[in-house]
Amino acid sequence: MKLIKPAILLLIIVMLAACGGAAAPEEPAPAAPEEPAVEEPAVEEPAAEEAPAAEEEITLRYFMWDPSFEEKEQQMVDKFTAAYPNVTVEFETLGTPEYWTKLSALAAADDLPCVYNASAGFVDQFISDGLLYNIQDYVNADIDGDDYFTGLFDVVRDKNSGDMHAFPFAFVETVLFYNKDAFDEAGLDYPSEGWSWDDFLAAAQALTKDDNGDGLIAQYGFWHYGRYAHVESWVYQNDGRILNDNKTRFEPDANAVEAMAFLDSLIHEHAVAPEPKEMEGIRQQDVFPLGMAAMWVDGAWNINGNRENIGDAFNWGIAPVPRGPQATVDTAYGWPDSMAIASSCENPDVAWEFINFMTGPARTIDLSFGGKIPIYKPVALDEQFLEKGQQPDNKEFLLEWGNNTGPTTFTPGWGEWRGYVDGAGLEGQLNDVFNGVSDLDTAIGNANEYANSVLERFFP
Repeated sequence: MKLIKPAILLLIIVMLAACGGAAAPEEPAPAAPEEPAVEEPAVEEPAAEEAPAAEEEITLRYFMWDPSFEEKEQQMVDKFTAAYPNVTVEFETLGTPEYWTKLSALAAADDLPCVYNASAGFVDQFISDGLLYNIQDYVNADIDGDDYFTGLFDVVRDKNSGDMHAFPFAFVETVLFYNKDAFDEAGLDYPSEGWSWDDFLAAAQALTKDDNGDGLIAQYGFWHYGRYAHVESWVYQNDGRILNDNKTRFEPDANAVEAMAFLDSLIHEHAVAPEPKEMEGIRQQDVFPLGMAAMWVDGAWNINGNRENIGDAFNWGIAPVPRGPQATVDTAYGWPDSMAIASSCENPDVAWEFINFMTGPARTIDLSFGGKIPIYKPVALDEQFLEKGQQPDNKEFLLEWGNNTGPTTFTPGWGEWRGYVDGAGLEGQLNDVFNGVSDLDTAIGNANEYANSVLERFFP
């Protein structure tokens, strides 16, 4: 396939660096998946691939952001190089937020890897900065839309041309994780569809325990801080929005403010959740597995980490994020995780063959990622995806919940104004509120000034 290679730009990403003291396994995006709850087609083994032309030796660098999936990804890389023996893949993983810091430095040096994981939270920014190769011709030639959840493709398109600049390998949703043993001990029903904030609060109160009366909480009912996956999940389940309708300005509506106020009340009024600073030194994704909180809202990708960290210590499940008083239907917070080709890549044809291989039928369910739903339908809809015999025992919920995927806050500059990077922006302001340093009105005022100063650079 003959493609026109875009001009290589020398770029500096104004990127972001550290997620409020807590590692963030992944990034974001909207677009509801297309009717996943349908008949389950059989998964076929992929046909043998033909190696690239002649005997030319080619080396591809590939960066991935999650070391917890490194072993499975290495197996996929090995499958690819076995099918393409003249291609060597230099594979590297790095946790977030260090991943983004390194990618920023490599972009500034015009030394990006040919293929790298691209978060939905940064795709718009990367396109704007000229970092992503236009893959639309490849997609047109090689992808059968019936085999993929194509509703997610819009998230990785250039909003002006409509061309795809990354290809999803999976999509994720935020869910409520809950400790079944703690619920059983408290005599509570498990969370279910239609669960309200009142239902949630009553459960959180019953689950918050001071075991010996010393005034120290042994188990909180819930845990959260200003992280995007923690906060937006509640905003959207209260029919709220953080940005204006065309996503050019920070403009939280009354429903969004109500959701943030509810989260603060869990700490400072009801005492069923800790101030974030109380968990300093503990990775945010370890609080629930350690039994320090009986409920937690975050991305379903944490299923893999929960399995490793919890083991047989307690039984746990996943459920919808509770509905706020303004909600009329469930609105899930979800996005695709993608692979992209650097605009500076010298072998884009081979890079695309690699992406096509890594995201299609070759990635069987045993090489998929914990709580992520594969973008290739026959794998996602195969019964093996449910992983019966492992926790959680209701993994089919992910396919159901995915039908409710709604809005996100992703924009150019998202990592900066949202504070995903350096804790400034909205995340830092909310952490001050949740730590009792500031009040919500002040925090929103500060966030408004800062966020819009960032957005105005992209949307004058």
